[in-house]
Amino acid sequence: MSGRTDSSAATDSPEAAGPGGDPAGAPGAGSSLSGTAPHASTARRPAPGRTGSPRIGPVRPPHRRQLRRIGRGRVLDIGCGTGDALAGCGSGSVGVDHDPEDVARCRARGLTAFTADAFLASPHARPGAFDALLCAHVLDRLDDEQVEDLLRAYVPYVRPGGGIVLITPQEAGHRATPAAVRFTDFPLLRAFAESAGLAVRRTYSSPLPRPAGKLLRGNAFVLVGQVPL
Repeated sequence: MSGRTDSSAATDSPEAAGPGGDPAGAPGAGSSLSGTAPHASTARRPAPGRTGSPRIGPVRPPHRRQLRRIGRGRVLDIGCGTGDALAGCGSGSVGVDHDPEDVARCRARGLTAFTADAFLASPHARPGAFDALLCAHVLDRLDDEQVEDLLRAYVPYVRPGGGIVLITPQEAGHRATPAAVRFTDFPLLRAFAESAGLAVRRTYSSPLPRPAGKLLRGNAFVLVGQVPL
């Protein structure tokens, strides 16, 4: 998909949300399950809301609603950061992150996480070992080739019929992300998913309808896909 230009407006028809990561290195030619794994950028956008405001009540893991859509089996979280989303995933889930310090923080929380190359050397790196893949706020930090390398490398670890969730920030979140390479909206997410051989099941804006993304940093594009059977 070389030469794709950035998409500046969503032309897909997003559905309203219902109730219920450094640049990647290219993997070695041939099998996507060998060689050096791409690294996932984990620069995180600021949390929505006023800086310094106290949190009231329990903190809910991010992307909880999106993960419910693909079940609560084993999730491979690419660009897991310090593990906030990983902590809300099902038993046996694994995070991958380029930053050894973030991996150490995940492990200190009792989570299973690896740097990219360490994941490849782990017993978890088996074809079809996971029920789903989560890649949140990572793809907008990579160029076209890097995105395709990353998906090509990690999708094979998800079982046939397993779910894929790709999440990228909308306008306000994009502006607040210094590491962002380009604006990655519905058309680009769909193009990346289809290039990786995924079936696109749904695209929608979360947590609020699409217009809110111009002002709300936490509003995101969400694509739910499936690995073909």
